[in-house]
Amino acid sequence: MAIVAGVDFGTLSVRVSIVDSERGLLATALSEYPLHRKREDPEYATQSHDDQMRALVLATREATQKAGISAEQVKALAIGTTGSSVIPVGKNLEPLDEYYLWCDHRAKAEAAEITEAAHREQLQAIQWCGGVYSSEWGFSKLLHWLRHNPTKRKQFVSAFEHCDFAAATLCGITDPRLVKRSVCAMGHKWLWNPQLGGLPSEEFLVSVDPLFTGVREKLQGDYFTSDQIAGHLSAFWAEKLGLKPSIPIPVGAFDAHWDAIGAGCRSEDIVNVIGTSTCIIGITPSVNLVPGVCGVVQGSVHPRRTGIEAGLSAVGDIFNAIALRAGTDVATLSRGLENYRPGQTGLLRMTWDNGDRTVLVNPNLRGSTLGWNLQSTTQDELFAAIEGTAFHTRIILDRMAEHGVHIKRVINAGGIPQKNNVLNQIYANVLERPVLVPSKSVVSLGSAIFAFLAAGIFKTVEDAQDKICPDHSVFAPEREAQKVYNSLYPLYQKLYFSFGQPQDTPLGDVLPKLILLAQHPN
Repeated sequence: MAIVAGVDFGTLSVRVSIVDSERGLLATALSEYPLHRKREDPEYATQSHDDQMRALVLATREATQKAGISAEQVKALAIGTTGSSVIPVGKNLEPLDEYYLWCDHRAKAEAAEITEAAHREQLQAIQWCGGVYSSEWGFSKLLHWLRHNPTKRKQFVSAFEHCDFAAATLCGITDPRLVKRSVCAMGHKWLWNPQLGGLPSEEFLVSVDPLFTGVREKLQGDYFTSDQIAGHLSAFWAEKLGLKPSIPIPVGAFDAHWDAIGAGCRSEDIVNVIGTSTCIIGITPSVNLVPGVCGVVQGSVHPRRTGIEAGLSAVGDIFNAIALRAGTDVATLSRGLENYRPGQTGLLRMTWDNGDRTVLVNPNLRGSTLGWNLQSTTQDELFAAIEGTAFHTRIILDRMAEHGVHIKRVINAGGIPQKNNVLNQIYANVLERPVLVPSKSVVSLGSAIFAFLAAGIFKTVEDAQDKICPDHSVFAPEREAQKVYNSLYPLYQKLYFSFGQPQDTPLGDVLPKLILLAQHPN
């Protein structure tokens, strides 16, 4: 019997789970922190490192108290975070600013410049992340920061993903070259590929912007999968957290990737980690590059397999926004949705409220609903939005299948599926395959699995999954519903590609022009 702590830094809160190798989950605790947004700039989204660490202390102490254990009993601690959430740092790893959170899209122009340069210079790495660089990823966020913070540039020493910086902080590391960087984070979001020489060359980066001069060197260091150790908990943070000093902390990763492991993901599975957004995470035995998909990275999900990532830029956030506009909450607005039949609303909802992460990789899109009549309700829109996220997921899975990614099982994980059977059934009907849902929450369970590996309790990910992961409930497709959705899906596809590709279709400039006029009316 052994006990570990699994940490999941989400968009609005941190969750700490205390897990026993024999008894499973003992206790969990959650502590919130603010997300900083600006009404005048909907692309803006930042968070404070100090706020997050304070929340971690509160959640860890509450979780261990609930579990009724002593500090000596926790053998390891592992940290998963959102990503790409980027923080620039100065001397002694002091933050120079807040995290550019994953959902911060201010770097749209920078992302487009990186994409254009990558194709102009024939940078092979761009093909490993779907052919388009995103405003949600590391280099675009860092370039935006460098351009907009001229007075801080001289202090700039390096930049880190949240998962790497949080681990370094807890380990008391102050030299940036000693920080272990995550293969998961750097492979999916920073164009890092060991087969291609690691990071893009200095020459390429400078061709994008001279402000990148020297940045490649500042990002150098050791890159590891999450079965390796990032360091050991410092005495300072051990006292704050109420844990024993010197326990191992493995190299971190993105929370969605570890949620997939916690959900029982095996080779040729796809896990929809559905929360504020959706991360679509898979493990594939062969390397298949897929246009428009966020990344194909060896060791990113499973240390010994190839990981593939895609996703939707907003899901739960959209449901919450619909409910907020109606002056209610999602739980209240959802009452009665189980009585809706497919297509009864007459609405098609394009779930682009925060842009498109996959397969268009286009942040200059916004949510659209077609088919309103005078009797349409907010509840109708919520149902249509759930259908819309399912249709978008089908577009992504179809794209993967077209490029040789074989999918055996689809698992719905994350914070929403355990609380929304209507969503799970719609996904099964739209995707035309059974959808598996873990019988218990797996948020931070993947973190615990990697903590067990760090402590030497289990030898492999699979050994830990067999012991720790919950069983699945199964939502089977319904024949009559499938027929309706197979009529709606081609309409969704037509709208998706007509409005989503500004360079190829007559309607493609409509949504980008609305954004431009809202930002610059003159």
